[in-house]
Amino acid sequence: MAGTGADPLAHAEQFIWLTARVLEQRRFAHLFLEGSADSVETALAAYRNEDGGYGHALEPDLRGPVSQPLHTAHALSVLDSIGRCGGLRVERICRYLTDVSTKVGALPALHPSQRGYPAAPFIPVVDDPPAELLTTGPVVGLLHRNQVWHAWLFRATDFCWAAVDALDQSHPYEIEAAVAFLDGVPDRARAEAAADRLGRLVREQRLVVLDPRRPSEYPVPPGYAPGEHHFPYDYARTPGSLARRWFSDGELESSLDHLAAEQQDDGGWPVNWRQWAPGTALEGRPIVTLKALRTLRAYGRALR
Repeated sequence: MAGTGADPLAHAEQFIWLTARVLEQRRFAHLFLEGSADSVETALAAYRNEDGGYGHALEPDLRGPVSQPLHTAHALSVLDSIGRCGGLRVERICRYLTDVSTKVGALPALHPSQRGYPAAPFIPVVDDPPAELLTTGPVVGLLHRNQVWHAWLFRATDFCWAAVDALDQSHPYEIEAAVAFLDGVPDRARAEAAADRLGRLVREQRLVVLDPRRPSEYPVPPGYAPGEHHFPYDYARTPGSLARRWFSDGELESSLDHLAAEQQDDGGWPVNWRQWAPGTALEGRPIVTLKALRTLRAYGRALR
């Protein structure tokens, strides 16, 4: 076992063993310690429900046992990270997605079944929720990227294209969802054109901090927590993302320097969204830490 010290990965390892859920511990071991993908999938299965969706606070800001689109999107991202995004497991997930989709064939942010269970106050429960690019885009992009073909994808893809084309006034999380869709959708020429437009929108509306030394000069979108800024790496998590073209080498490197410097004394990275319950922040930090480590590694930043 590595000790703490100047090595950021060893420091993060101590944080993971100290604070993370079993799932994030298994994911860290798989990503950085040659742990097995089977152990990750076994840990993830504890969150799966009979309806094919996932619940049990897999996404920490939604509590309770019921399946939700956001939990299920999180599960798909875990399966994708271990190369298991296919077969019967994904067929069951797609059946669940079909069952909870709105009349337009896309996903709401929150299904009404959440009512009665604790949830973040910034994710309201309503009886007839609209379809959201925020939820649907990452799922559709991931399934396309993994060459999954299912009837649910046809209308959901059409919804995402219409939502992306209609984006005008937006906010960072919605743009992240659009990028996740565009990075995976098969029509690459159309995706590149749409991404170019969104990149201009992000800069014009100042939805990204381009100088980490002066974050206060950039507005925080309405409803976000104080200091809940987004940086180039939030949009371009890998060099292959279409969002990478939005930023100069200097802008991206400065943001990666900032990301590396955000590692805390305990080895983990902080959450910057609104914290509404003690347990959700504790469970969220290991997830954020894994995302930070994966981003830094994707850009060739030495971790060990």
